[in-house]
Amino acid sequence: MSYRNIITIEPGKRGGKPCIRRMRITVYDVLGWLAAGMSHGEIIDDFPELMELYIRACLEFAADRERCLIAVVGGV
Repeated sequence: MSYRNIITIEPGKRGGKPCIRRMRITVYDVLGWLAAGMSHGEIIDDFPELMELYIRACLEFAADRERCLIAVVGGV
């Protein structure tokens, strides 16, 4: 399943940040927990509404977003 079926962006929810569908948990929440050293299992234990699939979708979303970034290099 593609992250596009899991991650949604709704203007009125969490300030328009990408969220896991039908939840108020943002992609950035999940990435922050992973960056802080939490394992997938620990995250799911703390937030049982999450599934492994959702955590992987957040990682896929972040990787895709990084791939789409355009860097502008130059002097002023």
